[in-house]
Amino acid sequence: MALSRRQLLRAGAAGSAAVLVGTSAVSSARLPSPRWRGEDPFGLGVASGDPTPDGVVLWTRLAPDPLAPGGRGGMGWDPVTVEYEVAHDESFRQVVTRGTAVAARELAHSVHPEIHGLDPARWYFYRFRAGSAISPVGRTRTAPAAGQPTPRMRFAFASCRSWSSGFYTAYEHMSDEDLDLVVHLGDYIYERGWRRGREGTSMGADRDEAVDLPGYRLRYAQYKAEQPLREAHAAFPWIVTIDDHEVDNNSAADAPGLGIDIYRISALFRRRRAAAFQALYEHQPLRIGQLPSGEGMHLHRRYRFGDLAQITMLDTRQYRDRQACRGNATAHCADRLDTDRTILGAQQRNWLLDGFTNSPARWQIIGNQVAMGQTDNDPGPDTVLSSDSWDGYVADRNTLLGGAADRGVRNLVVITGDRHQNIAADLRRDYPDPESPVVGAEISGTSITSAGDGTDMNDTGRRLLAANPDMKFFNAQRGYVRVDLDHQVWRNDFRVVPYIRRPGAPIHTRASFVVRDQVPGVTEAWRPDTVVEDAAPFDTSPGPRAGGHR
Repeated sequence: MALSRRQLLRAGAAGSAAVLVGTSAVSSARLPSPRWRGEDPFGLGVASGDPTPDGVVLWTRLAPDPLAPGGRGGMGWDPVTVEYEVAHDESFRQVVTRGTAVAARELAHSVHPEIHGLDPARWYFYRFRAGSAISPVGRTRTAPAAGQPTPRMRFAFASCRSWSSGFYTAYEHMSDEDLDLVVHLGDYIYERGWRRGREGTSMGADRDEAVDLPGYRLRYAQYKAEQPLREAHAAFPWIVTIDDHEVDNNSAADAPGLGIDIYRISALFRRRRAAAFQALYEHQPLRIGQLPSGEGMHLHRRYRFGDLAQITMLDTRQYRDRQACRGNATAHCADRLDTDRTILGAQQRNWLLDGFTNSPARWQIIGNQVAMGQTDNDPGPDTVLSSDSWDGYVADRNTLLGGAADRGVRNLVVITGDRHQNIAADLRRDYPDPESPVVGAEISGTSITSAGDGTDMNDTGRRLLAANPDMKFFNAQRGYVRVDLDHQVWRNDFRVVPYIRRPGAPIHTRASFVVRDQVPGVTEAWRPDTVVEDAAPFDTSPGPRAGGHR
């Protein structure tokens, strides 16, 4: 059973002093060092995230046997002191800060030390030690100071990686990119194995559906044990949020989705969600502000990067009303137009709009889980929509897009996961009105792994392009999206691999789109069969790299 927030904060006392489990706020008492007997307690890697101008949060979890039954990772019951160091250089001759955190069983022996006092817009290296074991070296970067002139920013965003569906080759290529950070938009795990697609492997922990804390812990361990994912985490700071599969497919607030029937009982589902959120916190570089409180978790948050960009991460699962018309709808489904229906909840919606008002950033970037723009699935006279997306919550969409326009947001770009498709589209203020102005752009990224190898074009893509004039591009291969941003242009590259069922796939840019400063909407910049002057190559000069990274 998942612990409450109060229990988690009280757990792990060392001596007579209370210890905040997993953070750097620890007692001076040193716990006995474990003996690893040749095992590697850092088999799940290291990570950093949530960058600010003066720091980041670091993460690791001690798990010498990550897939041991029971989800404890082969650890005993005792807490362990974990040391950490942050340095300017990979050899750690110029250490800028060091400290200790307590890894306790209450949080699966994970630690989340929050580092402060660093310089803005600078690369750092970090590592952990537990007893005689030393972790791999990670690399991280702080954000530029608020208002600081910031000429350029580079990041990638990704979502949706079903372990059983294929290999994480795309992350090998992501680790080679010249990036400042990675944004993950949800479905970091899948609660069950949806498709057996990996050649030569068994389902492992993916065989059974995760419904309790040991089950979710095993699922994260199986995913994070993958070397390409570990390398991508160690190469850049990450910003993460959730979609549905971290808990239950198509879940909505307290309403279960399509999982095991017994967990459709409300009380049991709330217990399941609490377990899922605890396991999420245990396995991500998240701050103490994201520590779960019972069955809830504060995941909507905001990051500023100098005078260039503001990234606002949304949570479209915890506060939404249940899907209208059982998930699918036509234009005659009145429920989706109900002004009281929400996908954000009133508090998150007001917070989002206030952020538009108060931000001087050139680019407003919204990290979003499900499709925001209208997506008609019927090129004929009917309007066939998915009410699991923003099409089922029209009032909230109108409030967001209208609010951005009314507040003079200079450049609005929504980055979206969930769809397992690469899509570039314009966003309109009011979709029923064909003359409604374009107020922003939506870039949807495909999955890392899901539903097979994927294809460049399919019947779904042809149907969507015919039915949605605001949709400028469709592709259904696997991969991620790379963004290069300056004060004048957002450049967006769809990076795709030809297959995922076996490892070793190459990667290429399928197409590029741009958004120009103060010109809402997307414009195609490059495809393999067309070359235009706008398609200037990326500056590939790398930042400092940690040893062993690809």
